[in-house]
Formats: sequence, structure tokens, C-alpha cells
Amino acid sequence: MEVKEDLGGVPDKEQLVKYLWDTLNAGKVIPGYGHAVLRQTDPRYMAQREFALKHLPDDEIFKVVSAIYEVAPDILKEHGKAKNPWPNVDAHSGCLLLHYGVTEYDFYTVFFGASRAIGVLASLIWDRALGLAIERPKSITTDWIEAQVKK
Repeated sequence: MEVKEDLGGVPDKEQLVKYLWDTLNAGKVIPGYGHAVLRQTDPRYMAQREFALKHLPDDEIFKVVSAIYEVAPDILKEHGKAKNPWPNVDAHSGCLLLHYGVTEYDFYTVFFGASRAIGVLASLIWDRALGLAIERPKSITTDWIEAQVKK
């Protein structure tokens, strides 16, 4: 929203490249990019991007988010400070929430936290149901769980 406001609408590629370089050169970050752990684009980002491309391709905030996705990684690679120049879910989720009417920005973190808790709790329920030790959620697949339940 700040990009759109500062540049008077959806920027073209040249305007956006200059804006992002100015942001980095001012010692600021590009929000949602350069995650400390991820080493590729966050799969949740890609799922949200695919949804937005299908359901809200003309939304102006999505157009800005999409344009940033197209130019920011190369700029961050050239800049050299970000170990991972790819976006995480936070670089996209806000435009979807805003599009669907959530204008209370303080709720965004609450939604993220609630969804994270639900995912972790679902994994723990399966652990208890199958008598498994505590594990990382990514250590087993849904196919594996189905096979165990069918035994």
C-alpha cells in the first residue's frame, strides 16, 4: 500500500526497481523478503499467488505485490545482503485479507498465529491417535498417516 501511495498508483517495472533500490539504500528492508530460514519461495506464498492470479488479478494491491515478486529477488541478489531473496507468506497474505475486507491490520498476526496453532495441533492429534512420539510436522506425510490408519 505504501508503494502504491508513494508512486501514485500501480508502478511500472522501472518505477518499482528504482523505489526498491531507494528503499534498500536508505537502510530499510523490503517487507516479506529475505527470510532467515527459508531458502526458496515460501510454498504458502505461491499458493496465495496462484489463488490471487485466478480470483483477483485486477486488484491493484495484488498487482503491486505481484510486481514486487517479479523484481525484488533479483534486486536483493544484486544488493547482496539478503541470504534468501525470496518472499515468505507475509509478503502476500495482506493483499488477500485486504481484498476480502479485513482492514483491521492488527488482526493479520492473530490470523497467522491461529492458523499456525491449528496446524500444529492437528499434527499433535495424529501423534496421540497413532501413539507416536512428538515429531516435526514435516516428518511424515498424509499418505503415510492414511496407510497407518487403514492397517
